[in-house]
Amino acid sequence: MSDDPLTTPDPGQADSSPNQRMGGSGTVSFDAVKDLKVPVSIELGRTRMSVEEIMGLGKGSVLQLDRLVGQPVDVFVSDTPFATGEVVVIGDKFGVRILRLREGHGGVGDTP
Repeated sequence: MSDDPLTTPDPGQADSSPNQRMGGSGTVSFDAVKDLKVPVSIELGRTRMSVEEIMGLGKGSVLQLDRLVGQPVDVFVSDTPFATGEVVVIGDKFGVRILRLREGHGGVGDTP
């Protein structure tokens, strides 16, 4: 018998099927992963530069990005596009207000 906690039946649940032990749908239940920490990053914009231009960068250099002021920023979860949002200021820090979740993420507040 396996020592894997996801597939080893609990003594009180020895008659349960694998689907019931794994959340009823053949997948690990949300409870098993909800406390995992994943990287979240915000993309403000992009640009392309030649190596020569990069070598010329120094303190005070300004990079012009491809986004316009007020244009939504992209939110990535584990390098996967997740949402778009707007930059906000919270006290003395930046934040992002989610405007729209990407298709397929179906969270609360998802707008088609």
